[in-house]
Amino acid sequence: MRTKTLKKNRINVVTLGCSKNVYDSEVLMGQLRANDKEVVHEEDGNIVVINTCGFIANAKEESVNTILEYVQQKEAGIVDKVFVTGCLSERYKPDLEKEIPNVDAYFGTSDLPNLLKALEADYKHELLGDRLTTTPKNYAYLKIAEGCDRPCSFCAIPLMRGKHRSKPIEELVAESQKLAAKGVKELILIAQDLTYYGLDLYKKRNLAELLEALVKVEGIEWIRLHYAFPTGFPMDVLEVMKQELKICNYIDIPLQHIADPILKSMRRGTTKQKTTQLLQDFRKAVPEMTIRTTLIVGYPGETEEDFQTLKNWVKEMRFERLGCFTYSHEENTHAYALEDNVPEQVKQQRANEIMELQSQISWELNQQKIGKTFRCIIDRKEGNYFVGRTEFDSPDVDNEVLIDASKYYLKQGDFTTVTITEAADFDLYGRPEGSEW
Repeated sequence: MRTKTLKKNRINVVTLGCSKNVYDSEVLMGQLRANDKEVVHEEDGNIVVINTCGFIANAKEESVNTILEYVQQKEAGIVDKVFVTGCLSERYKPDLEKEIPNVDAYFGTSDLPNLLKALEADYKHELLGDRLTTTPKNYAYLKIAEGCDRPCSFCAIPLMRGKHRSKPIEELVAESQKLAAKGVKELILIAQDLTYYGLDLYKKRNLAELLEALVKVEGIEWIRLHYAFPTGFPMDVLEVMKQELKICNYIDIPLQHIADPILKSMRRGTTKQKTTQLLQDFRKAVPEMTIRTTLIVGYPGETEEDFQTLKNWVKEMRFERLGCFTYSHEENTHAYALEDNVPEQVKQQRANEIMELQSQISWELNQQKIGKTFRCIIDRKEGNYFVGRTEFDSPDVDNEVLIDASKYYLKQGDFTTVTITEAADFDLYGRPEGSEW
C-alpha cells in the first residue's frame, strides 16, 4: 500500500565510500542533468541510485544496510525504484541479486551507459569532464586514473576497479578548466595510485608533467596530491612541488606498515629502510611538506614485536597526519589464504594505541603553529565558526581552522590569512589577519 508519494521521476543519488565514488556519482549526475532529468544528491527522490563501497567489512556492511533501507522504502511504497552501482555491486553482483532481489537492477563500476539506460537516459560522450559537483564550491576531486596494477595482498580494489588506466593530460586540463569556470579553486588529485600515472599512456611515470600542465589552469590556486604509492615514487614530482606555488606542500602516501616481515607478506615491494629513506628524501627536497599516511594493524601474522616496530617508527617519524585501520580479511585477495589470527580485540587495541600516539604528536606539532599566520581557504560555516583549511590539510580527514563567526565575517570559498591563536590535537583556532585580538 502506498503510504507517501515523492515527486515523480526525481532521481536521488546516494554515495558511500571514498572520494573516487564521490567523483563517479558526480559524473552520473552530470549525465542525468544533461538528459533533462531532475537529479539530487542524498535528498528525497522516488528513484534511488546507491553508489556502494565494497572495500572492507565495515564499508560493505554500511552499503548492504543502505540497500536494505531503500528496499524497505520501496516495499512500503515510499520510493518507486532502487538501483545499485559501485564497488560492492561489481564485486558481489550474483550474491546481491540472490540475497536482495527487490532491487530493480545491479550495475558494476564500468556500467555507466547501462545504468543510464535503466534510468531512461543516454550516455553522452561529449560531456567529457562535465560533472555535477557535490563538494563545497571551492574544491573538487580530479580523478586522473582508474584501477590499479599493484599486487598488495590485502586489497580487493583491482577486483572491483580493474587494471590501471590513465586519463590523457589534455582531457584532465579541459576538465580542470570547466571546474575553474564554476568557481573551483582547489583540485584534489585522486587515483588508486597517482605515481603510476602515465605508464600505460606515455610509457613513463608522468605525474610531474601533468602537474606542470594543471598549474597553468587559470582560477586554480591549490593542487593537492592524494594516494601516492611509495615504491617507484617519481622524485621529479618533488621538484615541481618545490617550484610551483599552486601545488600544496602536502602528500598522502599510504604506507600500511613498516615491519619488514609484514611488508613482505603484504607484497608492498619495499622495506623499512627504503621507506624511511624515501621519507627523509621528501623532507630534504621539500622541508615544509606535510606527509599524511595510513596504517593497517592486525594483519595476519602481525606479532607484538612487529607492532612495537611500527609504533616506535611512528614515534620517530612524527607524521603530521596519520590514520590507522584494523585489518579486514577480504575474500579473493592474496592475504585471504593466510589465517586471520590476530583477535579483533587486539586489532582494536593496537589501532587505539597508534591513534593515541598520533594525537599527542599532532598536538605538539599544532602548538608550534600558535602565533603563526597561514593562508586558509574557507570551506563552510558550521555553528558559531567559519571552518577553513591551510594548504597542509585536506577536507574531511585533516585539521581544520576554526574562526569565531560572532566576531568575524568571512565568505565560503575565499582565501584569507589567519593568525593561529589556540591549538588542540586536531583543530586550530585563529583570527583573520588585521583583526583585533
